Amino acid sequence: MSEPRPQIHLPAELRPSDGRFGSGPSKVRQEAVAALAAAAPTYLGTSHRSNSVRSVVGLVRAGLTDLFALPDGYEVVLGNGGAACFWDVATFGLIERRSQHLSFGQFSASFAACAAAAPHLDAPEVIESPYGTHPEARPNPDVDVYALTHNETSTGVAMPVRRPAPAGAGEALVLVDATSAAGGMAVDPAEFDVYYFAPQKCFASDGGLWLALCSPAALERVARIEASGRWAPASLSLATAVENSRLDQTYNTPSLTTLFLLADQLDWMLAGGGLEWAASRSAASTSAVYAWAEATAYTSPFVADPADRSPVVATVDFDPSVDAGVVAKVLRANGIVDTESYRRLGRNQLRIAAYPAVEPDDVVLLARAIDHIVAAL
Repeated sequence: MSEPRPQIHLPAELRPSDGRFGSGPSKVRQEAVAALAAAAPTYLGTSHRSNSVRSVVGLVRAGLTDLFALPDGYEVVLGNGGAACFWDVATFGLIERRSQHLSFGQFSASFAACAAAAPHLDAPEVIESPYGTHPEARPNPDVDVYALTHNETSTGVAMPVRRPAPAGAGEALVLVDATSAAGGMAVDPAEFDVYYFAPQKCFASDGGLWLALCSPAALERVARIEASGRWAPASLSLATAVENSRLDQTYNTPSLTTLFLLADQLDWMLAGGGLEWAASRSAASTSAVYAWAEATAYTSPFVADPADRSPVVATVDFDPSVDAGVVAKVLRANGIVDTESYRRLGRNQLRIAAYPAVEPDDVVLLARAIDHIVAAL
């Protein structure tokens, strides 16, 4: 396939109102940026222990509690470093001895690798399945943590969040990596003990922060491990994060921009109708992508089983006669960005994120734009 020709220009009627379809960082609503600019003189450049910042942390914690309808006793805990950092936090503060991990993509495999490398833990049980599918957790009395992934961002595979054993059976915790799912997919808090994520995807904010919705059982586990004397760096101590979160602050200085944009997105979601409304926007967008991919001669959904297809990140394979990488370059030249396949997956495909902030009509226009480009190539 030759290099993209510079004369391939999309007509105005095929240009989405916003060309950001990246899987993270994601589109940030312009209204949120404007609100941040208006608040900047009394918010940015202030101490993270000031009331102006702690009030925003309080709004975030309250907003997440409302959005996910958290039961009594659940708490919103936050800290710096992002969801990948939370894997290290969990190896110190949540896994007592041994964990079970479902591995079906780059990110789910990474948490398993963290647990395997921790010298104070036994070797984890890892259950794998081929990319494009997901495995199932298996009840195992020898593990004290089940590590699940709600949405595997690298492959566009989603799985339901369910405890591998009836609620109340045993003391194993269910930890769910929800970085690209939280805020865009429905979930029942009764099915998890820790639902953790970063805000640069469905929550249309910047990165550098992790947030965890923790059950009473998880909070008790954190306290018990802390009391056992297990050492952890203060910046990775979940007990320290819990203590500070209850004061509406973080242990060390967070990004004030990230917090503000997150709070604004939560307000937008709650005003629109909550989690069900936000999830329906994403589902409408990805449903349009999958319908287009199935109806188009040169494309097909990467995830074969419709029940496993992500409602927030759609992966679409291209026929070998069409170079998806060239299509992505032409899209980028026309202001439509970050549609490339996940680099380590190595497939001839596009990956299209449709988080709640993305307009469903823009996703429909994106598909039409791709058809126009392929015809021109």
